[in-house]
Amino acid sequence: MAVRPSLACFPAEPALHDSCAMPWGVAVTPFSAADERGTPPATGDEGHLLPRCESCFAYFSILCPLNRWSWTCAVCSVDNDLPADTAARYARDGAHDPPEMRSAFVDLLLPGEEDEPAAAPAPVYVAAIDLSSSEEFLELVKSALLAALEALSPGSLFGLFTFSSKIGLYDVQGPIPIVKNVFIPYDSDGALHVDLEDVMPLCSFLAPIDSCKNSIAEALETIKPMSSWEVAASTSEGQDHVLHHTRGFGIALDVLVNYLSSEHGNAFELARIFAFLSGPPNYGPGRLDTTSFEDHNAGKAGDVDNVLRQDQISFYKNLATSAVQAGACVDIFAITNEYTDLASLKVLSVESGGSLFLYSSTDESTLPQDIYKMLSRPYAFGCVMRLRTSSQFKIANSYGHFFPDPQYMHVQHINCCDSFATYSYDFEFEKDSRFSRKTSSPILQIAFKYTVLVHHGDTSDVSNSDSRSRYSLQRRIRVRTIQYNTTANIWDLYDFVDPDVVLTILVHQVILASLSDLVEARLLLQDWLVTVITQYNKAYQNVASGGGAIDVSFLHCSQLQPLSRFVFSILLSPLLQVSSEGIHPDYRTYLQCLFSTLEPASLRQAIWPTLISYSSPDVEAAVHQSLSRTVFTGESPIFLLDAYSDILVYYSPTTSSAIPFPPPRDCLLRSTIDRLKQERNKTPKLVFIHGAHDDTTAFEKYLIEDQALDGSLLTSSTGFNSFLDEVSRKVAEHGI
Repeated sequence: MAVRPSLACFPAEPALHDSCAMPWGVAVTPFSAADERGTPPATGDEGHLLPRCESCFAYFSILCPLNRWSWTCAVCSVDNDLPADTAARYARDGAHDPPEMRSAFVDLLLPGEEDEPAAAPAPVYVAAIDLSSSEEFLELVKSALLAALEALSPGSLFGLFTFSSKIGLYDVQGPIPIVKNVFIPYDSDGALHVDLEDVMPLCSFLAPIDSCKNSIAEALETIKPMSSWEVAASTSEGQDHVLHHTRGFGIALDVLVNYLSSEHGNAFELARIFAFLSGPPNYGPGRLDTTSFEDHNAGKAGDVDNVLRQDQISFYKNLATSAVQAGACVDIFAITNEYTDLASLKVLSVESGGSLFLYSSTDESTLPQDIYKMLSRPYAFGCVMRLRTSSQFKIANSYGHFFPDPQYMHVQHINCCDSFATYSYDFEFEKDSRFSRKTSSPILQIAFKYTVLVHHGDTSDVSNSDSRSRYSLQRRIRVRTIQYNTTANIWDLYDFVDPDVVLTILVHQVILASLSDLVEARLLLQDWLVTVITQYNKAYQNVASGGGAIDVSFLHCSQLQPLSRFVFSILLSPLLQVSSEGIHPDYRTYLQCLFSTLEPASLRQAIWPTLISYSSPDVEAAVHQSLSRTVFTGESPIFLLDAYSDILVYYSPTTSSAIPFPPPRDCLLRSTIDRLKQERNKTPKLVFIHGAHDDTTAFEKYLIEDQALDGSLLTSSTGFNSFLDEVSRKVAEHGI
């Protein structure tokens, strides 16, 4: 569990927090294997014995004052009785201390909450495939699912499900794959004429991959796009139109979730649904009206941004609630350049704990690599997370892909959580509160309860039933209690700022504001930077004699120096581009979902790419802070630009012909690229560009400082410099 504060020293009072103008909060990656310093938790098997406060229900930790028969809660300072058996455990000598007496970060088994072994739980995966698509789309999806089958652990159950104007269920457990279809009534109220369980029992639909992997592959080869005569046959004669791409996605996912829910808690605890979409849902319940955006798709759009960001219906929010209750996590893979209204669909993946992916074409899609990466890394499910704070401050806002508890504030349910998933929180003082020397230091406690599926030993040579029985559920809890220092000095705040966490909280706030008013979100972000620079200059003039020019580059505080570039880059990004020309609205939604889950270092990479120059493929020269053509004035001929989703290698036009292009496989540059690709949770697109004969547009678009705020490319870094000049003018208007 990594916890990164935006301010490593907390402000002592509200006035100081206001004067520094910095977001005050944390970014939490609960399922990371270690903390932010690389230290793993202390582990144990007696989580059910961990004492809890009778007042605030916080957990005991090493930070709690302990007496022989009582302990004081570190969070709320209430005294609690210590039962005799617990007192005996805590009276052991140091070599046998329980985990909570050795570390403030523990990961404990909850034996009382494990399921009975007879349940024989198995991982369940279902692929829901759009047949209202092209041959190219289906070939890509087939490749992705074949890769997925290689990543799935032995004993997993797999279901193959298709949708268009009808739903297809595949039974691959016999000698040949069989598909049974159910037609979707166009004017259905959300129900089919027959239950899926009556069409095919769930035990026939969910096939063990150990014995059925080849049959699943054979079934995939039989999947073809929906033919025109099928569309005509499934469309009533009285309709005025024929749907050439009939896509009953909404009702298909609804009945699939209900189908799976009957075995939730018996055959499985979590079902992962991979939904592959080639366009907008346009048939039956859950259909979306995208006709008003035809002009947008033709490049004739006006100011439609506010409309685009509004959910057209609440169908998918209700479906997300059903998915959470059924233990289903929905990952949406949209492979299309057609407007699909992902703004309405995203709630299904966000609240069910899934992810949303967008690929504009099948030609350069990394879908097979992405789904393989997703399934190869460990994940937890059935998660519940709760942050508790000491009495002087509280959580103001929570951000991330979770389902908020309907009863308890700041309790988040996370259906599926991997080691990259990050959640952010910002804080505020309680009314009339402050931190003082007379009160205890600020305390933050994060409790993360989760379930993992553990398989015991090699299951490759055992029967299907035995393979499944080798899985067991483990319910565990991670508790991390952190004590922070405070300061009454604004320079301590500035010196201990984490700019990456500041960026993370800012991006969450900007995304939230942009959903209501895009222009207002841009203004709020610019005003924030003006305020920060104003307060910084006021603070500096308080400790330095004389006035002088306004410092917009934070020359006296290295921790703040990236902030101006971060703000400039966010303003240029598709997140906040006011003009819809060239910005696909679904791409904006995709970025919102992506940026909302990235841990701070990765988000920084996506917002402000890293640029490294090389003297040769084996010799690194420098890491550049600036993203401008000015970096080309040096002697280094090769540049590596890492923009998280894209990795570009650029050779300058004057590069010697003796330097091989592209770089050879066994060089330092290539090994760096391989490491970056391996560390990323989404496969980046790799591009090699030689300035002497290739189109350099893909590289130049990342020279952010050379762009104006409207996105147009300038001949030099006047874009960023002009922006700073404008900020300086506004700071001067504020008065220092």
